Amino acid sequence: MSSSPLSKKRRVSGSEPPTGSNRAAVPSVPPASPSATPANGMAKNGGEAEIDEGLYSRQLYVLGHEAMKRMQTAAVLVSGLRGLGVEVAKNLVLGGVKAVTLHDPQPAAWADLASQFYLREEDVGRGRAEATLPRLAELNSYVAVSSTSQPLCEELLASFQVVVLTNSPLEEQLWVGDFCHSRGIKLVVADTRGLFGQLFCDFGDDMVVTDTNGEQPLSAMVSMVTKGCPGEVTCLDEARHGFESGDFVTFAEVEGMEELNRCGPVEIRVLGPYTFSIGDTSGFGDYERGGVVTQVKMPKHVAFKRLRDSLAQPALTVTDFGKAERPEALHRGWQALHAFLRRHGRPPRPRHQGEAAEVLALARELFPGAELQEELLRELALQAAGDLAPVNAFIGGLAAQEVMKACSGKFMPVTQWLYFDALECLPEENRDTLLTEETCRPRNSRYDGQIAVFGADLQAKLGAQKYFVVGAGAIGCELLKNFALVGLSCGAGGQLTVADMDTVEKSNLNRQFLFRPWDVTKLKAERAAAAARAMNPALRVSSRAERVGPDTERLYDDDFFEGLDGVANALDNVDARLYVDRRCVYYRKPLLESGTLGTKGNVQVVIPFLSEAYSSSQDPPEKAIPICTLKNFPNAIEHTLQWARDEFEGLFKQPAENVNQYLTDPRFVERTLRLAGTQPLEVLEALHRSLVSERPRAWPDCVAWACRHWHAQYRNNIRQLLHNFPPGQKTNSGTLFWSGPKRCPHPLVFDPDNPLHLDYVVAAANLYAQSYGIEGSRERAAVAELLRRVRVPDFTPKAGVRIHVSDQELQSASAAVDDGRLEELKAALPSPEELPGFRMFPVEFEKDDDTNFHMDFIVAASNLRAENYDIAPADRHKSKLIAGKIIPAIATTTAAVVGLACLELYKLVQGHRRLSSYKNSFLNLALPFVGFSEPVACPRNKYYEVEWTLWDRFEVQGLQPDGQEMTLRQFLAYFKKEHRLEITMLSQGVSMLYSFFMPAAKLRERHDQPMTEIVARVSKKKLGRHVKALVFELCCNDDTDADIEVPYVRYTIR
Repeated sequence: MSSSPLSKKRRVSGSEPPTGSNRAAVPSVPPASPSATPANGMAKNGGEAEIDEGLYSRQLYVLGHEAMKRMQTAAVLVSGLRGLGVEVAKNLVLGGVKAVTLHDPQPAAWADLASQFYLREEDVGRGRAEATLPRLAELNSYVAVSSTSQPLCEELLASFQVVVLTNSPLEEQLWVGDFCHSRGIKLVVADTRGLFGQLFCDFGDDMVVTDTNGEQPLSAMVSMVTKGCPGEVTCLDEARHGFESGDFVTFAEVEGMEELNRCGPVEIRVLGPYTFSIGDTSGFGDYERGGVVTQVKMPKHVAFKRLRDSLAQPALTVTDFGKAERPEALHRGWQALHAFLRRHGRPPRPRHQGEAAEVLALARELFPGAELQEELLRELALQAAGDLAPVNAFIGGLAAQEVMKACSGKFMPVTQWLYFDALECLPEENRDTLLTEETCRPRNSRYDGQIAVFGADLQAKLGAQKYFVVGAGAIGCELLKNFALVGLSCGAGGQLTVADMDTVEKSNLNRQFLFRPWDVTKLKAERAAAAARAMNPALRVSSRAERVGPDTERLYDDDFFEGLDGVANALDNVDARLYVDRRCVYYRKPLLESGTLGTKGNVQVVIPFLSEAYSSSQDPPEKAIPICTLKNFPNAIEHTLQWARDEFEGLFKQPAENVNQYLTDPRFVERTLRLAGTQPLEVLEALHRSLVSERPRAWPDCVAWACRHWHAQYRNNIRQLLHNFPPGQKTNSGTLFWSGPKRCPHPLVFDPDNPLHLDYVVAAANLYAQSYGIEGSRERAAVAELLRRVRVPDFTPKAGVRIHVSDQELQSASAAVDDGRLEELKAALPSPEELPGFRMFPVEFEKDDDTNFHMDFIVAASNLRAENYDIAPADRHKSKLIAGKIIPAIATTTAAVVGLACLELYKLVQGHRRLSSYKNSFLNLALPFVGFSEPVACPRNKYYEVEWTLWDRFEVQGLQPDGQEMTLRQFLAYFKKEHRLEITMLSQGVSMLYSFFMPAAKLRERHDQPMTEIVARVSKKKLGRHVKALVFELCCNDDTDADIEVPYVRYTIR
């Protein structure tokens, strides 16, 4: 992690003050009234803009620079600042549009606090927009945030590129829709009513979408192209091409049929996983070899109807295919609801049957003869006064993403209506008894919007919950916001714990919205807990900075987990997720698991005794790049970047670690000599280089080393490779060796005046110097002068050097180790006593600090190798994504995903027992797609007549009534007597405690030992006092001596 929030900034045009400057900027939206002034004094986006890559880095990998530039010219009006409006505005400010103007002249009320996270209790009575403004403005100083109390009018609307209406009456929507459509202003209408949501988009008569899905363009290597009409293209069978009929592609590097290289994008028709047809190639030259085919994103034109016309003839997007018939019914129901609002000036009262009946009657009047789903519309009316933070988070995330699409032309917009409901959250049984006009009436409480839907009893249950949030990143921040708003752990007996070991970095601020610039370098968990408590002072939240893992089970012990009601994961890696999942299964606690990847997201709910666990199914492992491809035969920039990362570790980290071990561990050489294959020779030679032959004494030595290493990698090794495999060489089958995926390289010639060559030397020399504690230099001219004095030894390719062509050949090759050379190296190494006080400094790769030379080295090393092999280079931005394994992220997806996760929380707290009530969710906001599925039931196993699942176990009390602990003999006898099971093997973790093939003497010794004593002896670890129980795994035979699968054992010792 970078200790300072430094960042590289990509200049778009002009010159602007850095973040935090006191210079007042020109307001980016013409003031609609004297009050419409930017609250943060800043308006840096727009024509005079720069993209702050330190802030927007993760979002840039979702949207790209061009889409970001277009967003930075867009002024957006958000009208309606209740929970939904503030969610949309928050996501837009984080996203970095040019300006956001808030419009809501209404005063804040107690009920607004149910989901309006930027209103405080002391704000009740103040104008919503005015009270919200300063807190929204803090999110991003690059966005001019202002407010206006002026009534909506054409003059005001004309100033904006996009208008968002929330909590807006239908009459207002209609005239605003007419005006915006006629003026080319894009319109988004969003509304939520309890567990229901609505979204509408009108982006004009002809919106151009530049990229419909956000996926990286596919490419494949060509092995054959036929002459004909149409011509057929065959790709190498290493991997499927992945194209679809209707895609457009371009060709490059085709030999023989060179006309293809000069063609513009051509449409294809897929014939098979490795073949497709193109246009007429009959007049082209004969195909000889080679070629790369690449998908081209073609612009798509989308036409929208204005709201008035679309209301009558709606185009509906389905969000849940299990409820495909509901959108049409809700479209009618919402219009009936607007008719009620127009008549009474307010929504129907919570659970008021008479007013719900009136809404139904209005629906029959508006749509005579139409088939109305009356129970659905009745439920819409009964909870129309409801205001739920999770539903606002979901619809607000979608709505903000639609605004970004409108501004940037990136991703496919919603066409045109989207309806959503989550009625599964309501009680499974006795709904009409539990939810009455009395139980759901307003109580002048901040939770009134939630009580209107679920009643007061659930509110009390939510307040008493003890929950654990693991991680305080983007998902963690959204979880804490929602938990504070719904009142989780805000009552008597409640406790919310958030754990995260990391500190806040600048790149977090773009989506981890609880943090501010002044939080950078502070503990995430601590700052997130404080921010959530500010949203609801009743929140009983504590923070912990210790990682959740096997090494902290003394802290997160049995007492801690047993006291929880549930766990919510907000983690960014699979191993940590699997660990928390295992803990939840062991302690039988529900788990809310969610994750995002750019515009994609998912939610999985794990319910004890009902569903499978997170770890029950896993994604296939990522396909690794073959070693020989990396070492000698790269054909894509991903290969050269991975090679550069391996170079970094092998030059600046591993050698320093080995040297320090050699100096401090007397048995290091002895252990090294026991390593397999050629590893002992490789390690000792690296030690010799680090301590003797290539040890620098001063900065000029580091520059000389970097220069010689450049020659070794980009000239000499390539010359050796070409000596072994000359360009015209053919294989036994008569095909050219350098063909297909093997690109024929060429050696480079070093030039100190070439900026890329100098980049490499400056970065490599500084990193090498760092590893020895030598002071480096950034003076490029001085480095170039030193280079002119460096003597590089001549190189002649050698005969007899073995270069492996495939990983199979590499694995089957016998590794002959030269024992004489090993002894020679051992003798040549200085002893640790000869190097008193000397140590090296391993360099840990850190991608986000642009001052540390790490990415400078990666980019230069990768692009030089790409030049060797005629592979298109990658800029720093793309290189950081691939080499740094960065997960693209955007606030809109996070908000929507966590909204869906918190809807599952309502079900867990109520204790829903039907698996069909729960929903796992999958979404891709780019498409847009939202899908739901029932969680998978936990698989059922059986031994004898006993059914069991992953949630079951044998409970064994280790302490006997006489106070003595059970011995191994007693443990085995217990299972024989109580369960008719003969244990054949017994283990604890990686320790084998008993097996039927154990030597008789060892068995006699262990038979009468207490179980904990055996565990301590075999594992060579003392049991901590925090350990209440041990987990044993069993292999058993039944009465017929057949192997059977059984649950694990929880062996309680305290």
